[in-house]
Amino acid sequence: FGSNIKSNVFYAKARNYPSSIEMFLFEDDVNVNVYMNLIEEVGKAIPALSRYLETRKKLLGLDELHMYDLYTPLVEDTIGRIPYEDAKNLVLKACEPLGDEYTGALKNALDGRWVDVYESPGKTPGAFSWGSLSAHPFVLLNYHDRIDDLFTLIHEIGHAMHSFNSNNTQPTVYKSYPIFTAEVASAVNENLLLHYLLNITDDDKKRAFLLNYKLDGIRTTVFRQTMFAEFELNIHNKYESGVPITAELLCEEYLKLNQKYYAPAAVPDELISYEWARIPHFYSSFYVYQYATGYSAAEKLAAGVLSGDNNARDRYTGFLKSGGSDYPLKLLAGAGVDLSDGAAFAETMKGFSETLDEFERLAAAI
Repeated sequence: FGSNIKSNVFYAKARNYPSSIEMFLFEDDVNVNVYMNLIEEVGKAIPALSRYLETRKKLLGLDELHMYDLYTPLVEDTIGRIPYEDAKNLVLKACEPLGDEYTGALKNALDGRWVDVYESPGKTPGAFSWGSLSAHPFVLLNYHDRIDDLFTLIHEIGHAMHSFNSNNTQPTVYKSYPIFTAEVASAVNENLLLHYLLNITDDDKKRAFLLNYKLDGIRTTVFRQTMFAEFELNIHNKYESGVPITAELLCEEYLKLNQKYYAPAAVPDELISYEWARIPHFYSSFYVYQYATGYSAAEKLAAGVLSGDNNARDRYTGFLKSGGSDYPLKLLAGAGVDLSDGAAFAETMKGFSETLDEFERLAAAI
């Protein structure tokens, strides 16, 4: 890990970049202010995260909340089994606000053998969307009839539809799109699905389960990834200022950030200081922040689509067709979300707090 950082700093200096972060953000023409605004706005929302952790501790009946307790379900999964055919129908219903063109292509994808659904001998685990420029995208799943599998399906089919629209619209040189925009389409779809499921649910337990699903999604995709991004920035800054990189320094800095984000609501066990060593994304430097920016952009875009504004819908579907024809921030601005300041991040944090308000009311009643 230290060698990776030293390599980054060497190449940044050799190529006359002011810093390592500016070298990595240059390719996508992303201003460092976007990175810093993300850290600032998420940092302001840490009290809301602490409130969620206190709620979690109370619901679990614990005297102390440890980091491993964050993975324990708070609400029983009362959604039940979701067979794949039902999942397909839910995905199509959830995506109806995107219009007939999108849902027509989506139905063709779901019915046209784009998706490898179930486990089979020798099949790789997990899920992803992939393809070539000469064929439609394919989606790999390992479907088990669970709510997580439903969200995985709509996530990965979001990637596939992004690629499908881009491939059918852009010349070869612009068909591919960068990671900065790649996670937006999948997260928009997840937002649409969650909104649809909440709208058709009148059972308080199911609603509480879905709200907690959203809370944990923001906790892991925005809070946690922003903490990772802050860690990367701090370590690079230290080495650039002449501080040697050691395992002790990495553990010390990581523990400080864990305490900043999770204490005092959660106990920062000493072993958590080693977590940096098991995060593979750190070897793709200044990468993880894009999960948080993508999620925030998706929240804003999904809200526009769900408002019923046809212009907002058309701007978003136009974004799906834009591929890599311009820099990410410009493409997102054209779709209706401006990430040049911290407003979109602040809105996501406000949404987290409002979702927590409703979840706490329901949790108290059930």
